[in-house]
Amino acid sequence: MRLPKVTRFLATVATAALAALGTVTVDVAPASAAVRNVCYNTSQAGPFASYAVQAASIWNNRTNNINMAQCGSNLMIYYTYGGGSYAQRTSLGNGRVVIDYYQAQQYSPLRIMTHEIGHILGLPDNYNGNCAILMSGGSAGTSCTNPYPSTAEAARVDQLFGFAAARSATTPQVFTGSWPAPATAGAQR
Repeated sequence: MRLPKVTRFLATVATAALAALGTVTVDVAPASAAVRNVCYNTSQAGPFASYAVQAASIWNNRTNNINMAQCGSNLMIYYTYGGGSYAQRTSLGNGRVVIDYYQAQQYSPLRIMTHEIGHILGLPDNYNGNCAILMSGGSAGTSCTNPYPSTAEAARVDQLFGFAAARSATTPQVFTGSWPAPATAGAQR
């Protein structure tokens, strides 16, 4: 059952208020509750901050067991010029996402952001080229702009966040290579 948007909004406001008071928490709800807060920070995201907010909203609307909110630094969002977009998960719901500015000129920046956050939420890459599968990343091509996780991908995130013990079930990992290198001027094809 999905939580009403008002409940999610109130949870987000309460978490933000706690963060403003200097209390940063990942789990606002008791351990027996299913919803877990994933606090993200866009202060270093530059031109991709609004994409991070949109991606968080997509994950909030597609899943039942997480509530992504700008309430702390469990998930830091950065951007770079070159080197590729990637996610570095330190534990489930924690880590950093780096968006490559040049790559985001070729591929949908919202799809890249939502995909990379998917890694932080526990999902691996899936290089099947299917645009309907978010975690297929750049293998779906530059024309694919779908930023939405499939039902199966959302269900997997819910499963991972459904149990308190699942937090330690994922190991630290760096996810790179989801997006082919951007074409450079004068490069031969």
